[in-house]
Amino acid sequence: MSKLTNKQQQFYDTLISYIRKYFRWPTYKELADRLGFSSENSVTQYYDALVSKQFLKKDSQGNYTFTNPADVWIHENGHRQPTSIPIVGEITAGSMQEAIEADLGEVTIGDFFPNASNVFALRVKGDSMKDLGISTGDKVILSKTDLRDGDVGAVLYDGNTTLKRAHIRTTGIRLEPANPAYDDIIIKPGEFEEVTVLGKYLGHITDEGLVKSPFR
Repeated sequence: MSKLTNKQQQFYDTLISYIRKYFRWPTYKELADRLGFSSENSVTQYYDALVSKQFLKKDSQGNYTFTNPADVWIHENGHRQPTSIPIVGEITAGSMQEAIEADLGEVTIGDFFPNASNVFALRVKGDSMKDLGISTGDKVILSKTDLRDGDVGAVLYDGNTTLKRAHIRTTGIRLEPANPAYDDIIIKPGEFEEVTVLGKYLGHITDEGLVKSPFR
């Protein structure tokens, strides 16, 4: 491989950081906006340069892949960022039996969230949901679905977003915090059109890992 110029390295690093965060390739416009390019043609030129220097490969359909995929998932500290969990064998849930080791595939994000294409995350700021164990800095996992009465979810109301439990009635909506230090938010029927449901709460991620919602 030829060495990248400083600007080519910046482009390559931007690709990696975007894919690590969103688990998809950025569009040409997203790259142009992030890198301050005046034209998407510049994105094409950088892609071509990375292919020429063998950092990327391009197939016959015009799709790009990394020549060394490990670049995406190995962080600066040298530790690999796993994208799946190996299934290394079987264990009985009945009578005792001998442990059986085998390569039985992997557990992926799709196994945690079967409708992963409709799932997204938001980082929490504030402590109004602390009694659910949700704290500032946690990432809440949300599904792009409507809320039913009693669901916890993220909503946009009066230009502001909030994570609350929604009590939905024909007489109004009450957004209830999980912290007695905060008041309920009351939305009257005439204001329903000002409410946008962003997503239903599925769980949240803390420094210790994933906490699944106790609610169905």
